[in-house]
This record gives sequence, C-alpha cells and structure tokens, in this order.
Amino acid sequence: MRYLPFVLLGLAGCGQIPPRPLPAPPPGVSYAWVTFDAASIKDQGAAGLADRATARPLTIDDPVRVASVSKLVVALGVMRLVEQKRLDLDEDVSVKLGWTLRNPAFPAAPITLRLLLSHRSSMRDEIDYVVPIGQSLKAELANTKAFDADHAPGTYFRYSNLNFPIIASIMERATGERFDRLIHRLVLAPLALDACFNWTMCNDRALAKAVILYDDDGSILRDDLGGKQPACPVATLANGACDLAGYKLGDNGALFSPQGGLRISARNLAAVGQLFLAKGRYRGQVFLSPASIAAIEHPLWRFDGTNGDTEQGFYCAYGLATQSLPVTTKGCRDDLFGKGRSMVGHAGDAYRVRSGLWLDPKRQVGIAFFAANNGTDPPHGRTAYRAVEEWLAAKLP
Repeated sequence: MRYLPFVLLGLAGCGQIPPRPLPAPPPGVSYAWVTFDAASIKDQGAAGLADRATARPLTIDDPVRVASVSKLVVALGVMRLVEQKRLDLDEDVSVKLGWTLRNPAFPAAPITLRLLLSHRSSMRDEIDYVVPIGQSLKAELANTKAFDADHAPGTYFRYSNLNFPIIASIMERATGERFDRLIHRLVLAPLALDACFNWTMCNDRALAKAVILYDDDGSILRDDLGGKQPACPVATLANGACDLAGYKLGDNGALFSPQGGLRISARNLAAVGQLFLAKGRYRGQVFLSPASIAAIEHPLWRFDGTNGDTEQGFYCAYGLATQSLPVTTKGCRDDLFGKGRSMVGHAGDAYRVRSGLWLDPKRQVGIAFFAANNGTDPPHGRTAYRAVEEWLAAKLP
C-alpha cells in the first residue's frame, strides 16, 4: 500500500473539493506522536511494534534513534556553554580544537561554531562522518573532499552532518568531558530526560524499552539491545577494538553520533519542545535565557534562489540547528503543516526512521513524532517531506 498525494479537484459550477486526507501509515510502520503546549501534553498516540520478536507494542515512552533532531539537543548544550562563557559562537574553532581547521580553498576564512551549527561552514558530507574509535577527526579532515571548494565559509548553506562531530570535539576540548557524558550533564539530566546518545547514559528502563529498527527485508538495522548496554557503543575498525578508556578527549567527536545518535521517546522529545515554548525555563527554573532560545530559533540563512543547496526544497531557512518553515521562494517545498503555517524545529531521517520536533510560536503549541520502519524510499507527500511526516504533522491542531 502506498500513500496517495493530496489532490485538489476543480469542478465547474461546484467550487473546489477539499483535499483528501492522507491514509494512515501501512502495517509494519510503527509511530508515536505527542502534541503539547508549554505546560502540558495535549494529545498523544502510538501504534505498531517496538520489538517484532516479542510483539511488544510501541508507546510514547519508548526511546528511538531520532536522527537529525539530535542536532537541536546538541545546540542546547552549546548554548549552555556559551552562557557559561566556556564557548564563543564567533571564535575561530581552531583555538579550542588545538589544530587549524580551514577550507583549503579559503585558507584565510575562519570557521566558527555559529557557522558549523547553521551549516554555513563549507563542510560537505563527501567523506564519512562516522569516524571509528582509533582514528582522529583531524586526520579525516585532511581530505579535501570534506570541504566545498566553490563557496567560502559563511557564504552558502549546505547541510552537512560532518559539522556536528567537529562541534562535539570542540565541546570536549572546552570542558574536558566526553561528549556523551557532557551532553547528559548539560542537557538531559537537568531536564529529567531518560535519553542518551548511543545508549551509554540511559538507565535500565530505557534499555528495556528500546525501539528496534528494521530494514525492508525484516533484518535488524539498529538497537536490538535485549535490555543491555551495547557491547561497544561506538563505531570500530575492522578488528573490533573498543578502547574507550584510552580515548583522548577532543580527538574524535564523531564517536557518540552527535549528528543523529540521540535515543529519546516521543514524550521526552515533547519536553524539549516545551522548554522552547517556555523560553528556556524548565519547571519554573531558568535552563537557558530567552535570548539564547531566540538565538537558536532565529534563521541565519534563508534561501534566495542561489545562496544554498535546499535538497530539493527541503531546507529553505536555518538557524542554530533549527529549521524554519515554510519559505515562499521559488524552489522551496517545505510547507509541512500546510496553509503557510509558520513553524520552527527540526526533522530527522536515518535508518528508516522519520522524525520531527516542531513548534508553532504564534499558537504556542508543538508536536514531537517519529515513524520507524518506513523502508528505503517511503512515499512522497505534497511537499519535500514524506507522506508519513505530513500525516503525523496533521495531528497538531
């Protein structure tokens, strides 16, 4: 069964027939969603299986790898360090890295955290951003394919996962803490979220409720944990060596997948959204200043027809690890919620999961959702998003 696109039919003398709703996801797709305002959950739902072998039903409390929505949580950690004056968004990142990071085609142009977070750094995903333990990010970035030779830093938007291992390395250098532990201390623990990057900081309850990710043929892609920590939570070389005790902080920020490795439930992802709606406050306490929240949300880049790669109309306005939509510039196809409804947040797509955390600043509501086991090429919708994302987005009133 495939999704049907929205269709508008004009009938002479009868006006327009309203768009026909997209059908629900087909069997095999597991999904969860939560709508919320700043203070409470408004509605929720889940369907499908978290574990096919045991027929365990999916719930809104089951953690899943939410892919690039992870970047938004990393941005929260960065901004906490900025407020502590341990990081500066506009400092040359070479200072913290301890080695010079430059696009070889533009050696005089410094690269900053602000540029990395907003995908204007001139990095490209032409090399593998999964760097195994035992290798260094510095060595990987010696490959000129990692850089856009045609556009200087700050002049062009190109979405690149590679930005975030660099950010994680900078965070480690600035604090002397391993990224997975640092992001737990800075963000996840203060917000009372049972969530983690690559499972290391999650408790036994979360491990037991992991959402297993399946490929088209039913084989397991990720997170068949059996209620236990993975034997090695990071990528390894062919010999399988996993010496985390010998890891030198800052050498390889890719280890714990800062670009997409967050495991979090729909309920807890909604709590992250509530923090944004509350302008940085959590349970009455200040987590981040309103100014820092505004800085994350504010678009630093907006597509003007030539100044970035939109990936077929998907990315058209971007802040510090946040997408803003929709944009009406020709070529943009990002009206996920329809009727020009303005939203800010982030989408995710990896290992057959489609995810999203989206906020409506005007109405002060939001939605957190994910759908797993969508297959390699799930049906398109009426926008650059897939039909399953549009169907879930429609849960937000």
